[in-house]
Amino acid sequence: MDEGLFGPRTVTWHLHADPAMWIAGICGLYLQALHPRAVAAVVQNSRFQDDPLGRLQRTGDFVATTTYGTTAEAETAAARVRGVHRKLRGIDRRTGEQIRLDEPELLRWVHCAEVTAFAGVVRRAGFPLTTAQLDQYFDEQRRSAALVGLDPAEVPGSGREMAAYFARMRPQLRRTDDSDLIYRFLHRPFAPWWLLPVNLGYLPLGHLAYSVLPDWARRVHGRPAYPAPVVAAGLRGFRAAGLAVPDRVRFRYPGDHVQRALDRLGQAAAPTAGVPSRL
Repeated sequence: MDEGLFGPRTVTWHLHADPAMWIAGICGLYLQALHPRAVAAVVQNSRFQDDPLGRLQRTGDFVATTTYGTTAEAETAAARVRGVHRKLRGIDRRTGEQIRLDEPELLRWVHCAEVTAFAGVVRRAGFPLTTAQLDQYFDEQRRSAALVGLDPAEVPGSGREMAAYFARMRPQLRRTDDSDLIYRFLHRPFAPWWLLPVNLGYLPLGHLAYSVLPDWARRVHGRPAYPAPVVAAGLRGFRAAGLAVPDRVRFRYPGDHVQRALDRLGQAAAPTAGVPSRL
């Protein structure tokens, strides 16, 4: 039976189903925005300001499909993304040089920022993850990196390698007009005035996602964060509320990727609130 690229005996299978992934995904966008070339390419090619929910949903669907879909579904989704990246171009605002969205450097940055946010935020929210399991997660995520066109051997595959990668990258990162645009968008995603109540309701979540960035990343953004006790309480409260939702509902909405995987593999494959000891 096709378990897809990961399956229930991976850390990825259980971690990616955690409710705190909602906050982790937004946090990853803040982190990605600190790479001037990467964020310029996104801002110049994406309609995220016109279709905020659609953009976020497409990103979430890709992660969910590659995690819980069949091998064929994951490869089809990846081929679609590679095709889009291959066609798009941007302009480096500092040098005027052309940016290809499928440049390995940019793809690697987006990948590393994303999976680091996923693991770090979900772990801080209460998902139990040992150092060995964190290393296993980063190693598993090389499969995701390969889907978007990267050589897995050139992608960090452990916590130590990931920390070394970010240490190398930090001199290249800076706050720009584009990163400020992303910051504002992730705090107020809906432009129409009549959606102001929605923006106000979402604002605490958007700022919580910013506040869980690493200290060094928040210093680059140059914006204040919630106090540490507020962050800890917010993360754990959000996760607890998500876990209180019955699995039969949580695994179906907003997308049914997990439920379709369970229909295919059986209930024994259901993601758990921690990594099972049998892995």
